[in-house]
Amino acid sequence: MKEKQKKSKENTNFLQEIYKIRWRTYRSELKRCQSEPTEEAVHDLRVATRRLLALINLLRAIVPNPRLQKLQRTLKKQFDGLSDLRDTQVMLMETSESLDELPEIASFQKYLNKRERRLLRSTAKAIKSFKYSGVRKQMDDVRKKILNRKLDTISNNLLLHVVDNRFGKVIRLYQLIEQANPATIHQMRIAFKKFRYMMEIVYSQVPGFPEDNLKFMHDYQSVMGDIQDMEVFLATFEHFVERDTSYDPEPVLHHYQQRHKKAVNAFIDNMHQVNTFWRSSPEAAFPWGIGQQKEAFTSKDQTTESPPGQENIKNGKQAQAESEARQ
Repeated sequence: MKEKQKKSKENTNFLQEIYKIRWRTYRSELKRCQSEPTEEAVHDLRVATRRLLALINLLRAIVPNPRLQKLQRTLKKQFDGLSDLRDTQVMLMETSESLDELPEIASFQKYLNKRERRLLRSTAKAIKSFKYSGVRKQMDDVRKKILNRKLDTISNNLLLHVVDNRFGKVIRLYQLIEQANPATIHQMRIAFKKFRYMMEIVYSQVPGFPEDNLKFMHDYQSVMGDIQDMEVFLATFEHFVERDTSYDPEPVLHHYQQRHKKAVNAFIDNMHQVNTFWRSSPEAAFPWGIGQQKEAFTSKDQTTESPPGQENIKNGKQAQAESEARQ
């Protein structure tokens, strides 16, 4: 009994430390983005917000509480407000890289530049008006009334059970994927992303977790991200074409439709690798314990967050502190 209580206390301290680190990172990235919402600053703020939301989701699964739900809504609203600017900046990078090979894309690039300037103004205004003091109060309430009082019964089994449930949703969506319907891949991507961010929190508590596993998950998600980026690109381009009937869209459309097809095929050929990231059920062995091997995806470099580094670290608290300090 004493050993069990000791382990629960360690898990409480572990989550409290992650909470402090992720809140500190979020504050820092918000301040930087408020100062100048560059592509890198917007990206890093989105990553910091995602990681904080992943922790809130984990806490909600362990100790359901209206305070956590309210905090989640606040952060999600801010995160969603950055999506259009992020998509536009990613498309601008894509057009810059393709301009020499595909000069017909220049008009679309000009359209995106105008769109970025407009979104930069509106996003900068929204971020600067963001009520930081309100989020800080919500974060303090969660720390004082939940983290400091209600986490003293957490066990490793409970943490792993939450991840089991999250991965179970990934597998259910994986089984529904249709190659001819990329929307099914997108649905799985959303679920997988939530699983991956939750895994970043608990991996140091998982027995025998391989050092390179987070990199493989990052690569796997990136291939699905390539597909979604092409979907957004094509939809935005078609909207642009509707505005200028004198423009011949065929060269650009053909190029990116082929890119989209290639991205879908790359994922379909390797999507089974999802089974190597986690156990199939709470009763099953972890795949790395039964010799399942993974091969790295090869995906186009793009603006995606890097996975936390992996070292042989003594405990979960130190693992998270050192890992996220590098983000």
